[in-house]
Amino acid sequence: MKIVVADQNLLGVRAELDAALPAGCETVWPSARDTAAVAAAVTDADVLIGGRCPKETGAAGSGLRLVHAAGAGTDGIVVDALPSGCVVANTFHHEDSIAEYVLASTILLRRGFLAQDRALRAGEWPTPAYDPAAPWAESLSGAVVGLVGFGHIGARAWDRLRALGARGVAVTRRGAVDAGAAGLDWAGATADRLGELLAVADVVVVSAPLTPETEGLLGAPELAAMRPGAVLVNVGRGPLVDEHALFAALRDGVVGGAAIDVWYGYPPAGSTHAAPSSLPFAELGNVLMTPHSSGLTRQTFLGRAADIGANVHRLLAGEDLRNVVAVAR
Repeated sequence: MKIVVADQNLLGVRAELDAALPAGCETVWPSARDTAAVAAAVTDADVLIGGRCPKETGAAGSGLRLVHAAGAGTDGIVVDALPSGCVVANTFHHEDSIAEYVLASTILLRRGFLAQDRALRAGEWPTPAYDPAAPWAESLSGAVVGLVGFGHIGARAWDRLRALGARGVAVTRRGAVDAGAAGLDWAGATADRLGELLAVADVVVVSAPLTPETEGLLGAPELAAMRPGAVLVNVGRGPLVDEHALFAALRDGVVGGAAIDVWYGYPPAGSTHAAPSSLPFAELGNVLMTPHSSGLTRQTFLGRAADIGANVHRLLAGEDLRNVVAVAR
């Protein structure tokens, strides 16, 4: 069996992935950014591991039996170009690392650590212990966390926040969450109860999927409905929150602060440089900016390597695969 690995994120766990794959397999690692090299490598391959399989790559891989994304996203795989019967699968394991990011960034913003860091570098001590006019910081104990989306990421983030004494409310598209079992005060459908969530939440965590219906889910009216001083953490997709409305709300103090890990602009293929937005978020002092890195830890990809290896073992044994997203027809 020949396996082509075309995902640069797996290079850091190459030894672990090789160990997880069946013995005796031929494994080749072309540059994931070289589409021609990947297409050439798959001409006699059984498995392609990677989140990108454009039409030319799928057409070249006439013997492909499995295309396995090393992550959740499979939108870069053109299923119609794959040979009939080829299975497309994915894997996750990023929820723990993203939940860790949500917890860390929420504490950083609510406790005012960004501002304290800047002040102390200039010799200022902006705490009530030294300046009676300085505001008291807020902990998570008793804070209300509003979860916009309650899939595997939202639920795992809630586990972490709940452990520190927070209360939680949630909305999802269908409202199909058992609030009692999840330890939430309540849960409902986004269309019905989003406004109620925004009115009571001290922290709003956005992890909903991006669809035509959810694009711009949080616009100027929704941001204005948030509690004074509330913070926003977006680990879903940038366009879930209206770009211009978010900038204005942060600039004008309508929203207390934001941790933004998902953006409105990304580097082109092969580049590491791009403005994340057309607006100067970097000039705002109440924003934590991270480059879509909340789920990018070694532990995430160790879990993904194990999942991929197990699925290739199943393929070789003729067993049903896990996490199947599509089958080419």
